[in-house]
Amino acid sequence: METDPLILSRIQFAANISFHILFPTITIALGWMLLFFKWRFSATGDTTWMRAYFTWVKVFALTFAMGVVSGVTMSFQFGTNWPGYMQKVGNIAGPLLAYEILTAFFLEAAFLGIMLFGFRRVSNRVHTLATLLVAVGTTLSAVWILALNSWMQTPAGFEMRDGIAYPTDWWAIIFNPSFPYRLVHMLLASGLTVSFLIAGMSALRYLRGDRSESMLKALRTAVTVDAEAGEIEIDFEGSSGPSSMGINVVPAYTHAYATFAVRSSLNPDLPNNAGSLAPIRLKLPEQCIVNAKYPSPVNARHVVGMYVPFPILKALAQVVPEAVVAEGSGAVWTVQIQGRDKDGQPFTSSMFNYSGGMGARATKPGISAVCYPTGVSAVPVEVLEASYPIAFTCKELAHGTGGAGAQPGGDGQRIGYRMRTGRTWLLNTIPSRLKAGPEGLLGGEDGQPGTFRINGEAVEDTRKREMQPDDEVFMITPGGGGYGAAQ
Repeated sequence: METDPLILSRIQFAANISFHILFPTITIALGWMLLFFKWRFSATGDTTWMRAYFTWVKVFALTFAMGVVSGVTMSFQFGTNWPGYMQKVGNIAGPLLAYEILTAFFLEAAFLGIMLFGFRRVSNRVHTLATLLVAVGTTLSAVWILALNSWMQTPAGFEMRDGIAYPTDWWAIIFNPSFPYRLVHMLLASGLTVSFLIAGMSALRYLRGDRSESMLKALRTAVTVDAEAGEIEIDFEGSSGPSSMGINVVPAYTHAYATFAVRSSLNPDLPNNAGSLAPIRLKLPEQCIVNAKYPSPVNARHVVGMYVPFPILKALAQVVPEAVVAEGSGAVWTVQIQGRDKDGQPFTSSMFNYSGGMGARATKPGISAVCYPTGVSAVPVEVLEASYPIAFTCKELAHGTGGAGAQPGGDGQRIGYRMRTGRTWLLNTIPSRLKAGPEGLLGGEDGQPGTFRINGEAVEDTRKREMQPDDEVFMITPGGGGYGAAQ
């Protein structure tokens, strides 16, 4: 059985071009998406944008490489599969393909390396310029290829001499009748493809458990301002589910700290009443850590609840950067001691608190050792030593723990103590931010994480523990995040 060579050529070319078109469809819009990520980083200093950039520039590089490999074989097929046709139109097709290589492919190939490997090796401006040139190159590539493709369907600007097409008007050849529609179609298709690709891949990573943040930063917050209704909606969709520990937050607590973040940033002088709070609406999932329902335990709700303002402030930083503060130490460190003194008399303290540094502001450094966002104050050590058999070995600022920046974050504090009981005693301490410090804002550096040690050994679990008579506790609370890049 003989197979028609024409049919085989069509099948081969169709298979090649169907495979090839997948990759430029991605790179055209993805190049501009990367430029958007880079622009947002340059404008805000938020390193989250660069993390997104580095993730998707790898996808861009892979699709670009696949597009080149599949495109080269397609270029050969113009001559091997359709030699007669290319002989007739080569005077037009050849230059258009050459323009695509000279003006588009060279831009992409030359500057892609800077995008991938030059972030720390060239200035931020040069790296952004490289991203722009690659994005322009991907679009120019589409322009030249679609000019040729459109001309094949609606030829113009040429004349036939001895069966060969000769150009007479390159303007008419490039901007032939169907070119504008095909170019717009391709650019829109690329934009839609990349939008679904990024959304789909992000959703897949989320479903597979990749949150890329610790539990204390798991509050996925989106802030939407409705200009017509004059409302702000704070969406907590994506928050962690209820916890078996007592760190769940009741809705009233979440509402209080969420509205505090908005009100203190946008209109701090407006009286705090129902009218001023009404435009701020919360969207809370039915089952989540910030919308606790009975019987979820809530005794230590401050451990999560005091972090509610920070993602909201980071979102508002995109709108009113001069009015927000960088992340602070967050939840206060609470301490409770229990036991019997040397005379055998029992004692149980109330919870006494220690705070870290506040995040920096646009025009002022962060305040050191302050319980932001709560207003609770610390009990003086003299009062504690007079009330309980406790002896403090140190209580001082931990200089340098605040993040550097145009305005530095506030410093945390060092607290050391031991008991004067001569017998075993019980300690219940709830520290926070032991692994990662508060994030800086708009280019400011992160604050230092906290430290919790017993007899010099680091401790991370938060449970009531039996202590020996000579045990000594040492704590360093976290420093606040810096604001703006340091000069």
